[in-house]
Amino acid sequence: MTRNEGIKVSIVTIILNAFLAIIKLISGIIGKSSAMISDAIHSFSDVFSTVIVMLGLVISEKKSDRHHQYGHERLESVAAIILAFSLFITGCFIGITGISSLRERSYYIPKMFVIFIAILSILIKEWMYHYTIKCAKKLRSESLKADAWHHRSDALSSIGSLIGVTGSILGLWYFDIAASIIIALMIIKVAFDIFIEAIDKLVDKSCDEKTINKIKKIVNNIDGIISIDDLKTRMFGNKIYIDIEISASKDLSFEIAHSIAHEVHDQIESKIKAVKHCMVHINPK
Repeated sequence: MTRNEGIKVSIVTIILNAFLAIIKLISGIIGKSSAMISDAIHSFSDVFSTVIVMLGLVISEKKSDRHHQYGHERLESVAAIILAFSLFITGCFIGITGISSLRERSYYIPKMFVIFIAILSILIKEWMYHYTIKCAKKLRSESLKADAWHHRSDALSSIGSLIGVTGSILGLWYFDIAASIIIALMIIKVAFDIFIEAIDKLVDKSCDEKTINKIKKIVNNIDGIISIDDLKTRMFGNKIYIDIEISASKDLSFEIAHSIAHEVHDQIESKIKAVKHCMVHINPK
């Protein structure tokens, strides 16, 4: 799967999000549901965030140049941070509005048809989550993964809308407003998680244990290597950089030692597709 396919996924989600946002807003206004209006605002933020994701995918794919000799992958993390801030602002706006309505006891009983809009939104957003996360895993795209979880948070907020609307129709007037506040908290939590993950990749956080163990297994299966003396990894956007020191017999010729180092380099880069660069150093023992 190529980045172009990732962009196609984003275009599909933009169209669906715009459709959902419009019908939620209309149904929320006509049906007098605070939770549905909050959910509509969330969907409008999805349109904006997916545009940011598309820009991140396009820019991060640019080739290295004189001013960016290690490439542009980290710009995807920058896109994810912008997305996180947009989510945070959206969540705060919805939360403040909900709290204000709750304090003032400003409410309306929602119309029955709003329930069907909420169910439709849950089904579409859950499908969008699975559709986007599948592409994100194949591309190892941080911003696309963030966008997928944005869809999941919207599906969960629609569940909150459904509960709030149903409760209000049954006579529990505060359910609808409480649901909008809960939706706000969920959005803020997702924003925080996306922000932390993006920052980790901007400050050279090391790979997860599973990837490190895979690297060690690859190296230890290569003939001529006595031990792994040092292994450092760092995330560079959605790519991995590796610095590894290995020990080999001091009696080996320079040519053989070089071929062992070359094999370590080639095996790691071929078996772990996310690796962009692997530096190998041999210590005589």
